[in-house]
Amino acid sequence: MPQIHWLGAGLSSIPGIARLAKGTLPLTVWNRTLSKAEQALGQLTKALTLKQLDWDTLVNTIKPGDVLVSMLPATEHLKVANLCLEQQCHFVSSSYVAPEMAALDDKAKAANLTFINEVGLDPGIDHLLAHALMHDYQSSDKFNPSHQHYFRSYCGGFPKVANDFKYKFSWSPLGVLRALKSPAQWLQEGQVANSSAPWDALSEYHAQLPQGNECFQAYPNRDSLPFASEYGFGDDWDLQQFVRGTLRLDGWSTAWQPLFDEVGSLSGEQGESRLRELSQELETKYSYDAGEPDRVVLCVELQVKSAGETLWHQSYNIDACGNDNGSAMARLVSLPVSLAIEAVVAGELPAGVSPAPKDNATVRRWLNALAELGETVHHKDHLDG
Repeated sequence: MPQIHWLGAGLSSIPGIARLAKGTLPLTVWNRTLSKAEQALGQLTKALTLKQLDWDTLVNTIKPGDVLVSMLPATEHLKVANLCLEQQCHFVSSSYVAPEMAALDDKAKAANLTFINEVGLDPGIDHLLAHALMHDYQSSDKFNPSHQHYFRSYCGGFPKVANDFKYKFSWSPLGVLRALKSPAQWLQEGQVANSSAPWDALSEYHAQLPQGNECFQAYPNRDSLPFASEYGFGDDWDLQQFVRGTLRLDGWSTAWQPLFDEVGSLSGEQGESRLRELSQELETKYSYDAGEPDRVVLCVELQVKSAGETLWHQSYNIDACGNDNGSAMARLVSLPVSLAIEAVVAGELPAGVSPAPKDNATVRRWLNALAELGETVHHKDHLDG
């Protein structure tokens, strides 16, 4: 039986590790600092093997057919993936497929190895919901590529009980600060739109959640455009809007305005140094307290119009909060990773480098598995009442 090697035991990994530890697959968790892993894993250490992450030891331990799960910083995924090629192991990651990772596709296929990526929350569950939504629409009697299509996918994490800052940090704020300086690209009114920072493209997003309607702030994230074809929007479709973005609590931009002003003015080495200082300050002031529940909201929506009339409008939504099984963010990132690992071992996923599965049977199976774990996905038909 293949061995699962989970690299990185940070807080976002624990629920997925806990689920696997209850199963039959032999599991080894590797972490650079054993004391931190022991503290995070607690009693789980009795159901798995815990080792200090030393590269030479890892190389000498893994065997062909094993599965390596990289929950390390994104800069280290390629190193792990190349090790998988050398040692004939499969690879799992929750991160986006970087160009360097995509370049390994032919080698992975030739070796009959599965390198599955983008199987966390965002990216991950959002992909599953997009594929489910597209399947629903294309199976309906309203399906027609010539209709006007408006696709929106937004995800965000924040405190369950809002603070004045409208946000709290689960880990180092540095990544969030750097993202404030990241450009984005999406489709709006049938045309490519661009922004150089979130505050250039803020909009209101009214989410119809199970507990009622709620207004959030939203902004595009990264480059949305490549995902249109990935989700099945063909070149012959009339696609008016396609955006994948980030949700924030209402009032977030006002609370963060001083930060926007400063971050927007930073550049060069001095700017990077100041970002690190800001990160430390924010971590001190706005980290989650012990036991404080977080909240994650994910909304994936497709609206279809013709001659100004909405013909089809449905969405899938998740509104989850931290509980005894872990933070909402940790659960929704690592539980899908655990499902991907099992799918790799079962031979259910294709060889090569790929993002989250898109075939309807696998998508529904994963969503049902998440529901059984308490992570409910809510479906909304916006034309129903």
